[in-house]
Amino acid sequence: MTTDTARLRRALAASVPVEDPAWRDALEAVPRELFLGQAVFRPSGTGWEPVSRTSVGDEEWLRLVHQDTTWVTQVDGVAAADATGPLSGRPTSSSTLPSLVVRMLDLAGIRAQDRVLEIGTGTGYSTAVLCHRLGDRNVYSVEYDPRLAADAAEHLRNAGYTPALLTGDGLAGHRDAADYDAIVATCAVRHIPPTWLRQVRDGGTITTTLSGWMLASGLIRLTVHDDGTATGRFAGDRIGYMLARPHERPPRPTFHQRPGRSRPAGLDPGLLDDWTGRFVAQLAAPSAELMTTSDGVILVDVATGSQAWTESAGNGWRVHQHGPLRLWDAVEEALTTWQAAGAPPQSRFGMSVEGDGTQRVWLGDPTGPGWNLPV
Repeated sequence: MTTDTARLRRALAASVPVEDPAWRDALEAVPRELFLGQAVFRPSGTGWEPVSRTSVGDEEWLRLVHQDTTWVTQVDGVAAADATGPLSGRPTSSSTLPSLVVRMLDLAGIRAQDRVLEIGTGTGYSTAVLCHRLGDRNVYSVEYDPRLAADAAEHLRNAGYTPALLTGDGLAGHRDAADYDAIVATCAVRHIPPTWLRQVRDGGTITTTLSGWMLASGLIRLTVHDDGTATGRFAGDRIGYMLARPHERPPRPTFHQRPGRSRPAGLDPGLLDDWTGRFVAQLAAPSAELMTTSDGVILVDVATGSQAWTESAGNGWRVHQHGPLRLWDAVEEALTTWQAAGAPPQSRFGMSVEGDGTQRVWLGDPTGPGWNLPV
């Protein structure tokens, strides 16, 4: 029996909430199965297990493909089709769940005939969704990984789409086709690349995920103004993308539990389990990585080797800090500020990019408390 993929696409599109129904039409039209190759990874214990079309059969494969799910396609540079067994490591490419694809395009405010630059072609699926809505000539997409770029180009050709595809550092944008009405990034960044600001028209938008080395994320749309500045608010969605490879974490310094300077912790380290709490902590200590233990948290600053770690102490917590940066002091101060404001959700935060290049995330409004991003 031949599986009716059009029916599967219609069911997928019907399950996805969209503000602009044109994006639902795109989900119904774009054959997602053409963009996933012959294998993907799925979580398996502490690693990633390859699942191939041949191992599960055509009918099950197409059912999996048309779920509103992110499918990891590459782990530490190894494609799922090349894996001979489960892998440990970090995902380095994926096919984003369709609902998130159209959520970002909705948020960006993209309309028919807009010229859009996509940062991160990946499998090419989101590029195809853009092409269906805007036409091939209005879509430009940059992919950092040459193999992924070649695979995406093949996928798009097979699906009948011919956008402008480029291989290189998406953080540099694509100056030759500027000005764009919108830039949409399918990877996360630690700060907004200045080149993006220069390549978007006045009143255009940049929609991306702001993240960092604690892997806390915030989805934001910025509007670019005629003086070269940009402002916007976070959407509040609990989503995360992989960091752009030039913004990825460097190797973590070896952690040795050093006594350092010890004091009672003023806040429960469990606050870093909260979606917005971790985001605030990351703003306060942007070059630190976070590890959790059965007895609290560990912060290690990859730039200076500074560390902070907590341990339970009776009815409270104790923190030990070592190195030139007092990581927990900075985190505790930021979390206290957030709690004093009522611990609001991420949608109460916004961001400003100033003419001098300063990038600041603020709470409430631009005059409220805030934190500068590393640029």
